[in-house]
Amino acid sequence: MADHGSSSAPGFDFGDEEQVGASRAVPQARRVAVLLPLPLPEAYDYKVPAGMELGEGNYVEVPLGPRHLLGVVWGPGAGEVSDTKLRPVAQRFDIPPMPEIHRRFIDWVAAYTMAPPGAVLRMALSAIGGMEPPKPITAYQLFDPGRLAELRMTAARRRVLDLLADGPPRPSAELALEAGCSAAVVRGLADAGVLEPVLLHPTRNIPAPDWRLPGPVLSPEQAAAAESLRGKVAAAGFSTTLLDGVTGSGKTEVYSEAIAACLEAGRQVLVLLPEIALSAQWLERFATRFGAPPHQWHSDLSGTQRRATWRDVATGAARVVVGARSALFLPYPDLGLILIDEEHDPSFKQEDGVIYNARDMAVARAHLGAIPIVLVSATPSLESSINADAGRYGRLDLPARHGGASMPDLKLIDLRLDRPPRNRWLAPSLVTALTETFAEGEQAMLFLNRRGYAPLTLCRSCGHRMQCPNCTAWLVEHRLAGKLQCHHCDFTMKLLDVCPSCSAEGSMTACGPGVERIAEEVTQLFPDQRMALMTSDSLIGPHAIREMVRRVQDHEIDLLIGTQVMAKGHHFPMLTLVGVVDSDLGLGGGDLRAAERTYQLLQQVAGRAGRAERAGRVFLQTYMPEHPVLQALISGDRASFYEREADERHEHGMPPFGRLAALIVSGEEETTVDVVARALGRTAPRSETVQVLGPAPAPYALLRGRHRRRLLLKAPRAVSVQPLIAEWLSRVEVPGSVRVQVDIDPYSFL
Repeated sequence: MADHGSSSAPGFDFGDEEQVGASRAVPQARRVAVLLPLPLPEAYDYKVPAGMELGEGNYVEVPLGPRHLLGVVWGPGAGEVSDTKLRPVAQRFDIPPMPEIHRRFIDWVAAYTMAPPGAVLRMALSAIGGMEPPKPITAYQLFDPGRLAELRMTAARRRVLDLLADGPPRPSAELALEAGCSAAVVRGLADAGVLEPVLLHPTRNIPAPDWRLPGPVLSPEQAAAAESLRGKVAAAGFSTTLLDGVTGSGKTEVYSEAIAACLEAGRQVLVLLPEIALSAQWLERFATRFGAPPHQWHSDLSGTQRRATWRDVATGAARVVVGARSALFLPYPDLGLILIDEEHDPSFKQEDGVIYNARDMAVARAHLGAIPIVLVSATPSLESSINADAGRYGRLDLPARHGGASMPDLKLIDLRLDRPPRNRWLAPSLVTALTETFAEGEQAMLFLNRRGYAPLTLCRSCGHRMQCPNCTAWLVEHRLAGKLQCHHCDFTMKLLDVCPSCSAEGSMTACGPGVERIAEEVTQLFPDQRMALMTSDSLIGPHAIREMVRRVQDHEIDLLIGTQVMAKGHHFPMLTLVGVVDSDLGLGGGDLRAAERTYQLLQQVAGRAGRAERAGRVFLQTYMPEHPVLQALISGDRASFYEREADERHEHGMPPFGRLAALIVSGEEETTVDVVARALGRTAPRSETVQVLGPAPAPYALLRGRHRRRLLLKAPRAVSVQPLIAEWLSRVEVPGSVRVQVDIDPYSFL
């Protein structure tokens, strides 16, 4: 069964350009087609009960086998099943129907990614239970004051009655709190018949962002960019704009003016961020600018919060939504602007379930809805940069930092010449720079994109390496937690004193550094400095992230050590030194985007230094100082680096100048997986222009207990690969124990 794909290349075929209208009633329909949130290729027909009016987009509950499921009316029934065999719709939910534009978007994503429409719908209905109205709250109001004569009046009872004398019904807990008494006092008045209970439907009194509040004073360059974006919003048509500004140039302040313009027009705004770690300071700045927080959408929300937010979006009460990639699939009735911050970030690509790139699907959503979209980055993706150069996207440049701050000085540390001491990982020159920074009362950051203490544990006696039993991956030592862990399937085991292969005692040793090992070294070097780890292991949830950001801003921390969660988006005025422990990490492996991604990550990390009036320094430790990525960073010549990357891809017909699609065959039985993979290899489409490579074992040939084989289809830009793949898959019978996933425009080749 095919799963899904992503699109990082320009030139989508958006299909029908008909105007998007309101949900249509199904005329005189006694049967409707209902799409269910299951991996199904089409909608199922259901009977409309007498007295029930249904229109396209209505949310309904329908039976399927012994279960009842939530679904969406997708249109009139096909009529291929006799009326006598149809089962009736169980109920229609009292909530605005799914907008037609949203249904078209779901169909478009399904067609592009080759995912079943029901699987895409499941993402759009990720807050199951949001259809049901919130449970009513029991409140109390005055009922029979005449009975007061029968009661012994107390001061507490009098305060409760005074609160209700001229006011609306109020919940028991609220009455008790404000009257300064126990809830038993309220219940006693109700038992005596003086108060009567009433059911109230809870309301969410969330303040709306106020676009009329003044924003910060913008520089001439910022003001020009902001005015251009305001014009795009006012034009109320499709456009894609790349907002390309160096770190610290004030891109958020600029696109906030576009948000204000959209709110002024009375429409909704969606802002996508790649990681929740970026949201803490962003939310604070948004609330300062607009006087109220936006609605949030991410995996760390509780079920109640997700359901409430889903309903607020569907009813139009949510004016601005900021969230992770899944926020794109909320049912906006009047979306007027989409913003993709850090548009280059690989976190926008979903690799499980429906495989898609949220940035590219957002461009499609903007096109279908005839609204502007803004892609924001200090290091744009090569695809977006080429689109801007070709005129398919507009481009706004912010080449300088705001407020007179200068870009940091970058220096390469050649570890072949400036060697760290044995069993240490920081070069002497970097240690000297840290010493100078702390002496000036400033803050520093050490970056290493490796979680845990060490990436590998082996036996000194026999060479045995600790590997995950479910994945082709080494177990990572997390010394602080006392465990070995797989970062792919989360398998864990305790740290070992005895080798499981040769039984040698005390022979297990950690190889290589992770952030915990760097922290251990720093603690030995600078015992008096206040240090903190900033990783996905140490920061669990938005509250922990906000607290960490606060501690850094309040200078309760002298040194941050962390992974990519701290690499972008954060603004710490006193942070003047950044040290990259291993700049070579990520440059190998033959990945199509390895050089580009490493350049972007290191540039973003470097951008944390010297963002205010104090000058910043960045030290990049490397064994390959001559590498083009590092030379581009030192020279500041991004244009030449991107041009060289583009030339290489153009020469080899790689995206965005060609098309790629991957087939990932997986299953628990390796032999069966190989049989299916070889059958796909034999029947693969091939021509003078279309090539198919593989099948071959994936780099992670075993992942979460499933054996994996990959095939890669390569075609010219003008070729529509989806029909080719659909016809290809139809030639091979795939058993139920094997899954074939389709990844259109793959980002990961693992």
